Amino acid sequence: MWDHSRLLYLSRRLSLVESVRYWHCQANRPTLPFVPTCSGACPEDVEQLKRYVQQCQRLFVITGAGISTESGIPDYRSEHVGLFARTQRRPVEHGMFVRSARMRQSYWARSFTGWTSFLRHLPNAAHLALSHWERAGRLHWLVTQNVDALHRKSGSLRCTELHGCLYLVICLNCGQVTHREQLQKRMVVMNPHWQVDALEVAPDGDVLLSESQVYSAYRFVREAHDQGLPIAILNIGPTRANTLAMLTINARCGDVLPLALDI
Repeated sequence: MWDHSRLLYLSRRLSLVESVRYWHCQANRPTLPFVPTCSGACPEDVEQLKRYVQQCQRLFVITGAGISTESGIPDYRSEHVGLFARTQRRPVEHGMFVRSARMRQSYWARSFTGWTSFLRHLPNAAHLALSHWERAGRLHWLVTQNVDALHRKSGSLRCTELHGCLYLVICLNCGQVTHREQLQKRMVVMNPHWQVDALEVAPDGDVLLSESQVYSAYRFVREAHDQGLPIAILNIGPTRANTLAMLTINARCGDVLPLALDI
């Protein structure tokens, strides 16, 4: 298993090309079973994105679950490969989690079982590219809807985790904040005989966000459009914001972002 401190050191010291090459050469690089098929970006699309990035004075980037599918973490909604398409599994809604002790017990049983597997997922070429953009002074701020902390692991500092992070846990009664790894150790002590195999991790720890939370990042795109700011979208498949963008590219983030800025 990779050492996260080693990865962070590499991403900060190596060039973008060297970091991405190092990531691609690892024997345990995850396969891409959760990434929808696509034809990929044509050279003209990459050149347009390059010009877009070069012309932006304060580049603001929003990422969602799709960027982490290339790290081996499935999303819920991707066609054919998302959890909704492949399984009958449905996560616990936040309201049910807060109201029901039984639901909380069910969630923590799955989280406890899958935590070690979740830790194995590492930043991919797209995360590393955005981290390098930041250090090159070309990325003003990054907002992510993901709770997997892969942007932080890649070295990103100018980053807002819109829905929080799975690595911190807040008590619903007293508000105490605990590191997730510390809680895992406590649960191991309390459940010494627990032995269940984890089947598959979920992108958000099995807590489903309501539609108004899902739309929370979209409102930033809507506001940018209302202000007349240029918008570019890189995604496999359409998004609800496509009609607002001046440039849309249907391709993997990890294939395109490392090429979009010469560093």
